[in-house]
Amino acid sequence: MAKNNPFTFIQQVRAETAKVSWPSRRETVITTITVFVMALVAALFFLAVDQVLAWGVSLMLGVGA
Repeated sequence: MAKNNPFTFIQQVRAETAKVSWPSRRETVITTITVFVMALVAALFFLAVDQVLAWGVSLMLGVGA
């Protein structure tokens, strides 16, 4: 790979950045909320599974109650 001087590198970076399709503010907010909601749903699911498994193990072993 050929080495470029810093000025050429910055020009190339700016050219590539101009090609990027940036999301709108609304799309960013909706995506962020979706991520938080899905993380909450996953956390609640794993909490429930953990509680059921802990209950099952304590029932079988008779410890931890």
